[in-house]
Amino acid sequence: MDESNIIPFEQSKSKPLSSSNSMKSNLVVKAAEIIEDPQILVNVLSKRVAQLNQGRSPLIDTVPSMGAADIALTEIIEGKVVLSKPKED
Repeated sequence: MDESNIIPFEQSKSKPLSSSNSMKSNLVVKAAEIIEDPQILVNVLSKRVAQLNQGRSPLIDTVPSMGAADIALTEIIEGKVVLSKPKED
């Protein structure tokens, strides 16, 4: 291999966590209290984020700094997105 093609990798210094990262983890904790099964929470969250990214309107008031995951988590916390229970016959 020609060494002139190798680009050295310099690891950047880690940045302190911003308040937005702390907020997201706080939202996850609150949403986990509502949907207790982590696999189901991830599935619901993923599906709602996909819907938002495809152009669906948020069900809550948002601010520009909120990402799709923040919006979806807040919707779960506020009860705007709920799991439907299967009908028993």
